Amino acid sequence: MTARLIDGKAAAAELRAKVAAEVRRFAAAHGRSPGLAVVLVGDNPASESYVASKTKMSAQAGMQSFDHRLPGTAGEAELLALIARLNDDPSVHGILVQLPLPPQIDPYHVIAAVDPSKDVDGFHPTNAGRLALGLPSLVPCTPLGCVMLAKTVHASLSGLEAVIVGRSNIVGKPLAQLLIGQSATVTVAHSKTRDLPAVCRRADLVIAAAGRPELVGRDWIRPGATVIDVGINRVAGEDGRYRIVGDVAFAEVCEVAGAITPVPGGVGPMTIACLLGNTVKAACLSTGLPAPKL
Repeated sequence: MTARLIDGKAAAAELRAKVAAEVRRFAAAHGRSPGLAVVLVGDNPASESYVASKTKMSAQAGMQSFDHRLPGTAGEAELLALIARLNDDPSVHGILVQLPLPPQIDPYHVIAAVDPSKDVDGFHPTNAGRLALGLPSLVPCTPLGCVMLAKTVHASLSGLEAVIVGRSNIVGKPLAQLLIGQSATVTVAHSKTRDLPAVCRRADLVIAAAGRPELVGRDWIRPGATVIDVGINRVAGEDGRYRIVGDVAFAEVCEVAGAITPVPGGVGPMTIACLLGNTVKAACLSTGLPAPKL
């Protein structure tokens, strides 16, 4: 059996079109566009590339984009002062501090300093707590994108058995809360899980977010299951060239899965599209407009 490819690029393009329409609605009501501030500390090449994509997509959606770059030697106080200014800036509706940060800066101090109403990454403890309680909140972008992609395969996730491989604060934990909100039966597995392949084999939906290249193999997947691959790993081939692979052994899992996201071209584009969606949502809520249903 050959798995159906879940086209993250197409899904992201559809979501960005909806966001652009909401941006126009906001601008018509307020005479200005939603503003997204992206803060980059240092010159990590992967972060540079990601920030450039966010800036480009923001402009295409009609948003204002404010890029702030600090040297890798910047101290925590300098970064916190910048965040305080952005919190107070009415033209900024969303703030994103690109992770990872240099070792001299505590990421938890930085995340907690962002105004929760502008926390378009959805990492602030207030937003994490509201998500856990099932209350409206700004939701982390990658988990939200995973749920949206799963729903392109399953009209309803209610009753599905879902296994998440990975328990990070950025993906695994918030994703579990989102899936519970969809009435799925959720298991969060990790490196200490006993017989991890057997746990995955019982799932209708497997979401791999462990950060380990091609960890999930053919014998981990029940025939016909849906597989969402969050991993982005740079590995060297036999020829010395680097290639990007996910946390799923794509070629062999394709032979048994019912549907699967590719890497690249799966979850990645949806993460940026969901960031734009969070920004327009934050902008609307800050001005009393109803939050868009994207």
